[in-house]
Formats: sequence, C-alpha cells, structure tokens
Amino acid sequence: MLAVVLLVLTGFVLARTLAPAEDAPVEAPAADGGPVVGEAPTSGDLTDASGPVVPTAELPAGGDFPISGRNTWRVVPGTTPQVGQGRPFTYTVEIEDGATLAEGDQAFATAVDATLDDPRSWAGSGQIALRRIDATAGQVPDFRVSLTSQLSTRAQCGYQIRYEASCWKSELGRVLINGARWVRGAGAFEGQLGLYRQYAINHEVGHVFRNPHVPCEANGALAPVMMQQSFGVADDYLAQLTDSSPQGLEIPRDGKVCRPNAWPFPTGSGQHADRGPAPR
Repeated sequence: MLAVVLLVLTGFVLARTLAPAEDAPVEAPAADGGPVVGEAPTSGDLTDASGPVVPTAELPAGGDFPISGRNTWRVVPGTTPQVGQGRPFTYTVEIEDGATLAEGDQAFATAVDATLDDPRSWAGSGQIALRRIDATAGQVPDFRVSLTSQLSTRAQCGYQIRYEASCWKSELGRVLINGARWVRGAGAFEGQLGLYRQYAINHEVGHVFRNPHVPCEANGALAPVMMQQSFGVADDYLAQLTDSSPQGLEIPRDGKVCRPNAWPFPTGSGQHADRGPAPR
C-alpha cells in the first residue's frame, strides 16, 4: 500500500514539473502591494483561439512595462499656460502608484504636455482651450491623463477585445494610458514609438470631448485620430473586432487601409476628417 501511495505522489510531482510554461498564471502583485514590472504574457498569448486574430493588434516585442499597480494615482506636479480658444478644460498628469517607468514620471508628463500643447492637437479646433494644473489647493481638473499598469487598465477599461488598449473612463474622469502600449507601441506604427504615444494621448482625450470611433475614410490617407489604430489601420482588420466591441461600433469590410496618424488636425489648420470636439 505504501508503495502505491509513493507512486501516485511521484506521478503528481512529475506532472506539475512537466506542465507547459504557458499554463502558468500571470504573476500576482508583491505581498506588500508593490509593483510587478517585467515581461507579462502578450495580448496574443491571452486571446481565445475562437476569437478574432488581428496581427496588427498584437503587442509588439520590446522593453519591460508595468504589469500591476495599486489602482491609485499620484499627480505629477506641474502646470502649463492655456493653449487654444473656446471652452476651457483643465487636466492633470498622473501615474498609477506602483506603475513606474524607466524614464521617470516627469518624462511622461512632458510627453502629455507637448502633445496637448501642439496646434495639431485638440486645441487646434478653435473650440476648446486646454491648461494643465497640478490639483493643489483643492483644484479639481476636468480630466486626468493617467499612466496605468497593464492589469489595472484591463480591470478599469474592460477586456472584451483581448488586445491591449487604453480608454477614457468617464465616471472616474480619467484617461487611462496603458503602460504596456506606452512602452511597446502598436504594430501599425512600425516602431515609431513617439508617434504612437502622441496618437494614444490624442485618441483617448478625443473621447473626453465625445468623439466616437471612426473607420478609415480613404484608402492611403492619414488615419483619423479616432480610428482604433492600436489595433490596426485596415478596416478589414478592425471589422473582425466589431462583435467584441463594447461600443457596438460597426466597421465596414471595405478594403480601405490608412496610414498611421497621431493628430486630430495633422495640417495644423483646424481641418480634419473627424467630427471634431463636442465640448460638454
């Protein structure tokens, strides 16, 4: 009898030892609530085999990104002068506690400010004005641009489309920029990480102004900034994700392929193919 028990236990240990690595769970946060930073399974690893497969939506290879944070955010101190004319909006730049970047908090804030201060961004519409505050003395911003870890972004934004994305969380007043995408970018941008980061900021802030998602409008043209370029710039690819979209957006399977674009007004003239900002 003892020999049988030992044999069963030995088989159990061997089975656990030889289990495939891809069956291992995503690493949990540290016991003290600290961050987990490193190489997580990419979105493609987590896509259901029966779900849509969109190659350009896969998270590119690259550096380590913040996987897990504490679901609270700290304000990066700093302010900017007002840019643009029209209805004023204020924003803060924030980082999720525990979600650190190699380049530091201030580099993220500088990238956000440089993007939103650009005349090709939303202030170029002539309908809105933007100003960064640091939320001191009880100031409450109209929206918060927040670098957020991969898993916290999924928890807040949803994960119906099983590829990494950022989002505007209106009930929190928070633009959640996915740290995985911030570090790795998107396939359609072909390694142009700076351009992708500008796109991610402008796209999600565009939702603050109630701009919906749109498809590619002309083959070979610059993509509208409200196109879901994190997933690709081809309508046929994005159409595969329609059934999984929480917004119920319908993308035509029309064969149109755009070029990546980060700006609502790429010519700086206040003219673009999107519907434009609709201030609240």
